[in-house]
Parts: sequence; C-alpha cells; structure tokens
Amino acid sequence: MKKHLLVPLTMALLCMGISNASAESADTLEKSKASGFVTMGVRDSSGALSYTLGDGNYAGYHYEICQRIIANLEKAIGKKLEIKYLPVTSQNRLPLVQNGTVDIECGSTTNNLARQKDVAFVVTTYVEEVRMAVKANSGITSIDQLNGRNVVTTTGTTSVQHLRKHERAANIDFKEIYAKDHAESFLMLESGRADAFVMDGQILAGNIANAKNPADFKIVGEVLSVEPIAIMVRKDDVAFKKLADNTVRDLVKSGDLAKLYDKWFMQPIPPKNTRVGLPLSETTKAAWANLNDKPAEDYAKK
Repeated sequence: MKKHLLVPLTMALLCMGISNASAESADTLEKSKASGFVTMGVRDSSGALSYTLGDGNYAGYHYEICQRIIANLEKAIGKKLEIKYLPVTSQNRLPLVQNGTVDIECGSTTNNLARQKDVAFVVTTYVEEVRMAVKANSGITSIDQLNGRNVVTTTGTTSVQHLRKHERAANIDFKEIYAKDHAESFLMLESGRADAFVMDGQILAGNIANAKNPADFKIVGEVLSVEPIAIMVRKDDVAFKKLADNTVRDLVKSGDLAKLYDKWFMQPIPPKNTRVGLPLSETTKAAWANLNDKPAEDYAKK
C-alpha cells in the first residue's frame, strides 16, 4: 500500500479557526479542483471501518469506500487529486468537517438528528449494534452484572448516552471511565482497569481480532442500540453528497459493496491477518436494499 500524506495535527488545529461561512462558500468539487487536493478524515482504531496500519497507512471498509468516492470526484472535476489523510477522534471529527479542514470523514460515525444539524451523511453503508466486550473468564454476560464495576467507553461517542440510559433503567451503579479513543478504551479492558468496554460491535470485534490473545475476550450482553453508521461530508455540500451517494448506490448495484464487506469483516485483514468475523446483518442488508440517510432516531421507532 502507498504511504499516505498526513496533515500535521497542529495545522489541523489552526484550521479550526476557519469560519463556517468560509468553509461552506465553495463546495468540495470546486474547492478540490482549485486546490488540487482533498482531505480525508481517518480513524486509528475504528474496527474494520477505518484503522491504522502504521507508518501513515490506513485501511478498512469505510476507508476503501471513500477511496471509490474520491476516484469519482476526480472523474467529475477532470483531474487527479492529492489525498491528504488526517487522523480524527470522536471529539474533533464533527468540527473538522464543519470548518472545512476535512472534506470527507471515513470513520465510524453514527448518523443522528443532533449531528445532522451540523454535518451531512452519505447514505448508510453499515448498521451497527452497540454491545460490550469483556474478558472471557470474567463471568459477565449482561449489563445488569456491572453493578459496582468499572465500565469504559470512548469520549464523544453515542455509546456514552446509551450506557447512562441503561444504568438508570436497570437501577444499577457502575463507574464510568472515558478514554480518548477506541484503542485506549480497549487497552483499559485488556489491562484490567475496566471490566467492560461498551461500544459498536464491529469496533469491539476489530480490537479483539488485533489483540495479543483474541481468545481472552468476547462480546456479550444485550443490544443497547441499533444505529446507522455513515460517512460524513459538510452540510449543504449538495454536489459532493450526491456524488458520494451515487457512488454507494453503484457499489450496491454492482455487488461490490457486498464484496467489500466480505473483504473487511469475513476475510483475514492486515496487519495480523486475523478475521473480524461479523457476518452481514439483516439490518445492514435492509439499509442497502433501501438506501437512505435516515438518522438513528428512525431506527429506534422500529
């Protein structure tokens, strides 16, 4: 794989001073044609959706879909683009899309009504189930068994709200721990600082697959939430969203999206050639059959 060009974090933080008005004054097609580059937001440890291979290289299901979208962007503007890769976190991904620092975010973001006020989402490519990972020998099988225990989740994710909601509903009391990213959350579970890691199932599975001893962990408990996961673009960036939506539609129609899913979730993946092992769910199949950008709140009504 080619070594990627990373945007320095300091530069990204400086760019956060850009006003929304200036960021939205030109759509991504116009902006990239004029500048000669496009900036992709990537994640270091978002399971099989987007993760680092080290040395500035990234991979994953959403990462590869975004590569297809950018290839179509190049066709649309009639020129080859330099792709700049900016690692983003759960905390800064939305503002970096809003202010124009990132043109397309290819991680593991839940599409919900609150976020739709600030950004736009490409049609849903993956439907997630939020669950928890524990050590295999812990004896924990349900969230109701977490009373008095340490539970970690990643700051800036929707799992935080689901965790608190269930805590109140079940009338249990556990200590919430917040990590800066998914890798740190899993490390807390691995090192014994947390008894459970609550997060999107595929992120849990991806981190387990890349653990030193994958058999030491398992995903257990009830499904806390079913959520549409989608690629983010700037709000009101109509032309680019249409191009991205059409790219996904073409991938579904050709059968390539199913092949990409199989590649990243069912086959051995780099760097350790381990399998995530999450078969295509009925909810994701349904999302592909009726492509849309509906928020998580619509799924909760079902």
